[in-house]
Amino acid sequence: MKKIKITQVKSTIDRPENQKRSMQALGLHRINQTVEHNPTPQILGIVDKVKHLVSTEEV
Repeated sequence: MKKIKITQVKSTIDRPENQKRSMQALGLHRINQTVEHNPTPQILGIVDKVKHLVSTEEV
């Protein structure tokens, strides 16, 4: 199964609490941090909510 690489590119300061929690659920805590996840519907839904804060690419 392919994985997706998610990188935080913007700060969560002055963002709504639900977006901050979504970033924590992805495992992202600082700018330029990268994590890899399997592209499950749950992960893709979280990424869609914070797409303005992250960049994604397939691995």
